[in-house]
Amino acid sequence: MKLYSYWRSSAAYRVRIALNLKQLSFETIPVHLLKDGGQQHSAEYQQINPNQLVPAYVDGELSLNQSLAIIEYLDEVYPEPALLPADPAAKAQVRSLALDIACDIHPLNNLRVLQYLTGPLALNDDQKTEWIHHWLHTGFRALEQRLQATAGEFCYGDRITLADICLVPQMYNALRFKLDTLEYPTISRVYHHCQQLAGFALAAPEQQSDAQV
Repeated sequence: MKLYSYWRSSAAYRVRIALNLKQLSFETIPVHLLKDGGQQHSAEYQQINPNQLVPAYVDGELSLNQSLAIIEYLDEVYPEPALLPADPAAKAQVRSLALDIACDIHPLNNLRVLQYLTGPLALNDDQKTEWIHHWLHTGFRALEQRLQATAGEFCYGDRITLADICLVPQMYNALRFKLDTLEYPTISRVYHHCQQLAGFALAAPEQQSDAQV
């Protein structure tokens, strides 16, 4: 079981959390997104993931990209602890929360988007930060409202779900980008609660072998 990962990749962070929660052994293969023009663009890595993104998951003949697809695969093959509720309505709500983060919030502050802003579009650092903060606030305001209706200890009640696995890396990014999070007490509470748990703590960027701190 191999995970092609970059220490600060939010998507790879999600998969590390899921693997840890399920107590699965895996080999991390670092793919540095900045060195050598971005190792994800190498011909060798494109054979593994033509999208030139991390993570990629390889287990024998199986090769998967897309963090949520990887996590749902793991949840089906290794069902304990379950990361999605059994009830169809609850499962759909958890997926909806996860997709709010993974599809609507995260892509707008992803590395390749930021590189395009400061490269071809020639935005300066202040303009880039304004972009990041604008879209984080846009997404977090809606997410905070939704979590006020669903959250217990975690995003959906009192059990860890896919939604928490998506929320923690995104909140980590928000804090790294120095976003003022005071108006998001529910997001912050769930984030800090998750951070106390070993499965999340061991997946943190600074704990990775390729971390540069």
